[in-house]
Amino acid sequence: MLNYIVKRTLLMIPTLIFISILSFFLIQLPPGDYLTNYIANKEASGGSVNLAEVEALRQRYGLDRPFHTQYVRWITGVLKGDFGYSFEWNRPVNELIWERLGLTVSVSTLTLLFTWIVAFPIGVYSATHQYSIGDYVFTTVGFMGLAIPNFMLALILMWLGHRYFGLSVGGLFSPEYAEAPWSLAKLLDLAKHALIPMIVIGTSGTASLIRTLRANLLDEIQKPYVTTAKSKGLKDTWILFKYPVRVALIPFISTVGWTLPQLISGETIVAVVLNLPTTGPLLLRSLQSQDMYLAGSFILMLSVLTLVGTFISDILLAWVDPRIRYS
Repeated sequence: MLNYIVKRTLLMIPTLIFISILSFFLIQLPPGDYLTNYIANKEASGGSVNLAEVEALRQRYGLDRPFHTQYVRWITGVLKGDFGYSFEWNRPVNELIWERLGLTVSVSTLTLLFTWIVAFPIGVYSATHQYSIGDYVFTTVGFMGLAIPNFMLALILMWLGHRYFGLSVGGLFSPEYAEAPWSLAKLLDLAKHALIPMIVIGTSGTASLIRTLRANLLDEIQKPYVTTAKSKGLKDTWILFKYPVRVALIPFISTVGWTLPQLISGETIVAVVLNLPTTGPLLLRSLQSQDMYLAGSFILMLSVLTLVGTFISDILLAWVDPRIRYS
């Protein structure tokens, strides 16, 4: 196992280098750069542009240099913990990311727990009570969860929360707590506001996992080893959770590779609709404005988390499923 971990870790290094180069290249593919967009927006709004000032900014941020020079300058800073400077926000990228990262991870973690806590018992129940009324109800709700767009569900829950429960919808804090220092009251206010994002973002994932777990478990409980275990007089519940459920958990574990980057990016469209101060809208805005250091840092961070998540998934899969071996 140790050899496997070392080998996978060494393979991640060239993969990350390639991803960082590709990410930086893709961000610069659209014609122009941030200053080009800035000039176009300024002229479209009827304002005047000082070309000498623009040229000075281009030289200051190194936008007049070749691609490879810009990349080396950026990646060297990243290795030192400096992700560069955001042109649009006129602030270091580190500050912009870290001030939103805590709230993003909090909402995403709550969503992940909600997804697993709801999906696991429902999936097991549906598989063990196939074609029952409860199975039909959960199946119907699952299809609805997959069919309804998250942003539409967000709008519906915002309206219901405001209309019938008097909730302050949108954002993660009430106006009086938005700029207030952290306290127990602010934490409770965050928990209250995080309920709608948690349900909205977790709905489609929950429905998908229920369907996957149900299908896998139905296939597993019909296999000969389950019949043999029952014939030996073992309890059905013990058999179910000892073997079939353990194998059916593979979809949960295999999604860890996607879960870690989702903790950062989240559901960007839902975050925009709900006005959440998370990293998703910030990433979207950086891509739209060609704020290359901010966008590149986000993409690099998501890539690292994807690789780490996939690595963790592989190890957990081999631990859960004895048929998988390290090689």
